[in-house]
Amino acid sequence: MTDNEPDAVQVATTPDGITTITINRQHRRNAVDGLTAQKLTQAFLAFEDDPSQKVCIFYGAHGTFCAGFDLHEVAKFEESGYKGPIIDASHTVQGRNIGPIGPSRMQIKKPVISAVSGHAVAGGLELSLLGDIRIAEEDAIFGVFCRRFGVPLIDGGTVRLQAIVGLGRALDMILTGRGVGAAEALQMGLANRVVPNGKALEEATKIAKQLLVFPQECMNVDRSNCYYSAYNATSFEDALRNEFDHGVKVISKESVRGAVRFSEGAGRHGVFEGPKI
Repeated sequence: MTDNEPDAVQVATTPDGITTITINRQHRRNAVDGLTAQKLTQAFLAFEDDPSQKVCIFYGAHGTFCAGFDLHEVAKFEESGYKGPIIDASHTVQGRNIGPIGPSRMQIKKPVISAVSGHAVAGGLELSLLGDIRIAEEDAIFGVFCRRFGVPLIDGGTVRLQAIVGLGRALDMILTGRGVGAAEALQMGLANRVVPNGKALEEATKIAKQLLVFPQECMNVDRSNCYYSAYNATSFEDALRNEFDHGVKVISKESVRGAVRFSEGAGRHGVFEGPKI
């Protein structure tokens, strides 16, 4: 397949460990076609596999996060040479294989911050949910806009959205397809912070730098345990067992050193070492 948009997904890394993955399809409001889905998946896999990279910022260029599937391509699904998202019924979930819109079947192994400006709708909403934290600009709109066109949520929307905002709020968004602005998104927990227009990337970078300061294995174990409890645990006891079994392994590696630092006077009275968030 010829790649006519080599810059549809842009990846930048910093020496201190921040990867920024940017969707860059201005002519389609950052909607995702087949090649873009592949590039997004490859970008997140590369982030996971690079030990020098610790935190990822997921962003949409040109004032829009992502408008979901490129419906101009989906409309050609029954034509030869189809170039849209993978929507063939045979492409079932098999572990972390590529989803219709790309990395949607992955639980990313390291922290992700979604920096949302403009619209994060339909599959774009689903992609924003890959973030552990969502920073929304004041003009941000989240929504299941695909409702009006008969396009279902097949990239984790019915799974992740209710885990984040609760079943009632998720069903409101899913059934009505209405747009949810930044203020309401903050109130329901869909957005973690609201910033002025044009400032989401800056705020996400600020938070990412703070995460770099913390002992990494402890932070990532706690993060992983949260997701296990939300999606994989078979019972309360199972969740507690998983939390302990994985958490206790960190104590000899990071916790004792941290306790020594505290004993010597570091971090007293809630003082953070490094950028404040």
